[in-house]
Amino acid sequence: MKPKSFLLLVAAAGLAGKAAAGDADLAKQLSNPVASLISVPFQFNYDKGYGLADGGKLLLNIQPVIPFSINEDWNVISRTIVPVILQNDIAERSGSQFGLGDIVQSFFFSPKQPTAGGAIWGMGPAFLLPTGTDRLLGAEKWGLGPTGVLLKQEGPWTYGALGNHIWSVAGDSKRSDISSTFLQPFISYTTETAWTIGLDTESTYNWKGDQWSVPVNFTVSKLAVIGQQPVSFSVGARYWAAAPDNGPDGWGIRAGITFLFPK
Repeated sequence: MKPKSFLLLVAAAGLAGKAAAGDADLAKQLSNPVASLISVPFQFNYDKGYGLADGGKLLLNIQPVIPFSINEDWNVISRTIVPVILQNDIAERSGSQFGLGDIVQSFFFSPKQPTAGGAIWGMGPAFLLPTGTDRLLGAEKWGLGPTGVLLKQEGPWTYGALGNHIWSVAGDSKRSDISSTFLQPFISYTTETAWTIGLDTESTYNWKGDQWSVPVNFTVSKLAVIGQQPVSFSVGARYWAAAPDNGPDGWGIRAGITFLFPK
């Protein structure tokens, strides 16, 4: 993602309009992974430093979040991550690849009301679907495991953690088995004018390879209303505190656009 793209996103957020009284509350709901809010984020990431040729990867994550009410007390929240990848020289003589990566589908069963102490939580299954359109874009394995989230929202602050663990259960026997833990502690602050400043890590531990991947993400987002459509624009930077051998290193870029559909 080029710097010019970030400037365009910032300009779009500024031109979209002033925040209404309830926009800050709506922006704060975006910080809650199990909020009763339909949202469709498009998250762009660019990282470099792969392999001996300092290869790069442009990743677009399409991440629709759809809550369903199952009774008076419980919701089930569907969270899907659909990766679209353009990468170049991530391994020796690998060339370029463009296409779909492996989809991760999660379902969180979550109480509609916080606990007496104000905690918000959800848990359920996560599935790995071998949808990669190239051997270098996917693991060619089916996987499943548990996922969960725990957070609290106090005033303008939101803090908590999301995690999952996925084991491979079927797929190409010639490809490496998967046993991977994902941990995402996060904290954010939302202003009365619907700006949100966020900090998180998206740490992954590969138990088969005994390797950590730890990008630290800092983002700034702004919720605005274009016509009648609430939209959140975000820009930020990420730093790879740890990565596998021949993995990304140094600084990367993150930007996003999220469409919100309040009930």
